[in-house]
Amino acid sequence: MTQTVEMWFDPLCPWAWMTSRWLMEVEQVRDLEVTWSQMSLSVLNEGRDLPEEYRELMDRGWAPVRVIAAARKAHGDEVTKPLYDAIGTRLHLGGERDFVAATAAALAEVGLPAELIGAADTDEHDAFLRESHERAIALVGDDVGTPVISVEDTAFFGPVVSPAPKGEAAGRLWDGCVLVAGTDGFFELKRSRTRDPIFD
Repeated sequence: MTQTVEMWFDPLCPWAWMTSRWLMEVEQVRDLEVTWSQMSLSVLNEGRDLPEEYRELMDRGWAPVRVIAAARKAHGDEVTKPLYDAIGTRLHLGGERDFVAATAAALAEVGLPAELIGAADTDEHDAFLRESHERAIALVGDDVGTPVISVEDTAFFGPVVSPAPKGEAAGRLWDGCVLVAGTDGFFELKRSRTRDPIFD
């Protein structure tokens, strides 16, 4: 039986990138129908007291999510994942730190109009972005970030994993995540991270 799955991401987050690569592996070994949606660390951290360097990152982080929101509004949800892949590849594999440049190049790669990059500097599509973001937060609460995954009637933050498991190992991790997240009263399973994202 096909499981209906939704994953929310911010293209800036390397851990969400790892989770998305894992979920793509899961799609190969489990019967899933995945919808890719956006949330925003910039939205999540509005009004919070942040270290200066992270505040600067959050300020710059509006550009990619705003452009994705504009692309979704103009061209439909089906552009979300290809655009995420193209932006994320540049940021996480390519090491690009200019988010506007990475997003502009991603638009060209996936064949979307170049003028969409104008959305990076305007709040015109913020209500649309916030609506998607709030759907995720409503499921898991605001003390987590990205990624958020929902499957049927269950939602959870994560998993935070590096490297992303492949093949049947990816499927087993999926089975376990769905099992624990679906347990009534289950809230948290965590340990300290001992490695950075391993992009492979």
